[in-house]
Amino acid sequence: MSVTTVRLQDDIERELQAIADKLSRSKGWVIKQALAEYIEKQKLEQQRWHETLQAMESAVTGKVVDGDTVHEWLASWGTEQEHVKKGQLE
Repeated sequence: MSVTTVRLQDDIERELQAIADKLSRSKGWVIKQALAEYIEKQKLEQQRWHETLQAMESAVTGKVVDGDTVHEWLASWGTEQEHVKKGQLE
């Protein structure tokens, strides 16, 4: 495990201490939790961005589904006729 030093503004330090006290945890624990959550959020954002770029590329190359087909498919959800037409909504 490595050690990283961070300089905090006084108001942030006070808030951090208050959170640590409330949770009966150390400031280091709170910081590690916050960073872990931030890193996970950034990974998800990068994945969404990647998926968005893929979707945009699909649209540019003409890989799209007609709106009426999508509405028909959505209307079939939860019914015995729920379906996915081959090559359209996969």
